[in-house]
Amino acid sequence: MRERIIEKLIFLSALTQVLVIVLIGFFVFKEGLPVMDKYGVFNFIFGNTWNPTKQVYGIYPMIIGTIVVTLGSLIMGVPLGVATAIFLAEIAPGKIGRLFRPGIELLAGIPSVVYGLFGMVYVKNLILYLEREVLGNVLPTEYQWGYSILTASIILAVMILPTIINISEDAIRSVPLEYREGSLALGATHWQTIYRVLLPAARSGILASVVLGMGRALGETMAVIMVAGNTVALPRLSILGVFAPVRTLTGNIALEMGYAGPEHQQALFATGIVLFIFIMILNIGAGIISRKGVKQK
Repeated sequence: MRERIIEKLIFLSALTQVLVIVLIGFFVFKEGLPVMDKYGVFNFIFGNTWNPTKQVYGIYPMIIGTIVVTLGSLIMGVPLGVATAIFLAEIAPGKIGRLFRPGIELLAGIPSVVYGLFGMVYVKNLILYLEREVLGNVLPTEYQWGYSILTASIILAVMILPTIINISEDAIRSVPLEYREGSLALGATHWQTIYRVLLPAARSGILASVVLGMGRALGETMAVIMVAGNTVALPRLSILGVFAPVRTLTGNIALEMGYAGPEHQQALFATGIVLFIFIMILNIGAGIISRKGVKQK
């Protein structure tokens, strides 16, 4: 009798989580679809102008801003995170590993506003020094403030590290011991065993960590608002474009929801629909990658 009650309680807990997601999705779509229907999905997604005072709603610059900031964070965060996971799983002695892990877990617990403050005070000044002293003021005036794609990418790269490190380390540790022993028995060095045997075997887990880290970067709001510049404009298609200020989808919602009128508010909910779909695709992709890895093993 007790086991049946516990099973039902667990089932109700799981059902509650599903219902919460369904209700959130229903609410966001209910509020956001009318403005998409009124102005057209294509015009809303691929429009270059966002001007609520004139009832012009185009989120394409913010989609591009979100994508480039996220990609920038992955370019910096993934190599560092995977390398740290390899170090903790295969190289670090026990005492050193126990010293590093609490620090990595602490990174996950730091509020995003603290990351934003760090970016505003230190990372922004570093970017300003790079712009003025190294590049020699070759950038347009609107790029010379330090708040940019590069600044936001650096902060997000640090924020996604705990996700990538923890999941990648677990994936590497889950590789059967026979793989290591067989490789070493055949004469491979420790490093050859790592990059030719362990990393390919743990590939699905590492890819899942990257996808989940990407989801974290896509959904981050406060830290990005504080360091990205929040300019609704497409960055230049050049290497200097990383110094351009941008606005992300999450930043757009957070910045304007407080004073938005009825239609403007619907447009912000429609922005949430686009973001919601992005996150759903990433989570589904992470699930497929994880299941594929389990089947291969």
